[in-house]
Amino acid sequence: MDLGLNGRRAIVTGGSKGLGLAIATELVSEGATVRICARNADEVAAAVAELGELADGRAVDVRDADELAAFVAWAAESMGGIDVLVNNAGGAHPGTFQTLEDESLIADFDIKVLSWFRAVKLALPWLRQSDAARIINIGSVYARMPDFRFFSTTVNRAAGQNFTKALAQELAADGVLVNGVNIGCVKTPQWANIHSKRAPEKTAEQFFADMAEADIPLGRFGEAHEVSGVVAFLAGARSSYITGASIDVAGGMGRYA
Repeated sequence: MDLGLNGRRAIVTGGSKGLGLAIATELVSEGATVRICARNADEVAAAVAELGELADGRAVDVRDADELAAFVAWAAESMGGIDVLVNNAGGAHPGTFQTLEDESLIADFDIKVLSWFRAVKLALPWLRQSDAARIINIGSVYARMPDFRFFSTTVNRAAGQNFTKALAQELAADGVLVNGVNIGCVKTPQWANIHSKRAPEKTAEQFFADMAEADIPLGRFGEAHEVSGVVAFLAGARSSYITGASIDVAGGMGRYA
């Protein structure tokens, strides 16, 4: 199926590894030109080399307003515009209400909500010039399925869910489609941090197996490519009547109506 991405111009934040790299790879494979950012310069360089000639990237901390603004301006100028913005940058701050400190909750908000707000503000003038503009926000099923063990994620992803819904309403008149992809337990590097904080006494293999058995109806963690295909569909021409949607890619974890 031709997704209609050939020649489209896309930004993927947090695109140097894990889910972000899988998304960038999927978009490039469909013929899109891609610009990625992430904090580690060496990882960005390695990802760009892997992605090939349609891709480029810069080391950016999306929590830094000036760095993010410079990146979006560079990406737009180097590609001749922006058609797709994928807000994927994230991080893990596991913990309960009692164990979390202010700094963790605020850091989570900065990267999971405020960076989205800023990135859209910066990219919007370019997106409005596109004939098929797309914004795709990578969130979590915890936005609608609160879990006290992931208190910060639960709170901030709920804000992100409503950010996506409200933005979709406001930008519909401009022809800018805004959707969310809510993941559950997908194999990404940040799970090493969650494992170390939640159950350091267990091996990684045992921790993931136990969590999958307890929380995931399909009984396994997802793979990054199982998410990136859904993102590519939402970025493409075949999604032209979808906006304000939140699609779970979580192996059945989103146990809500």
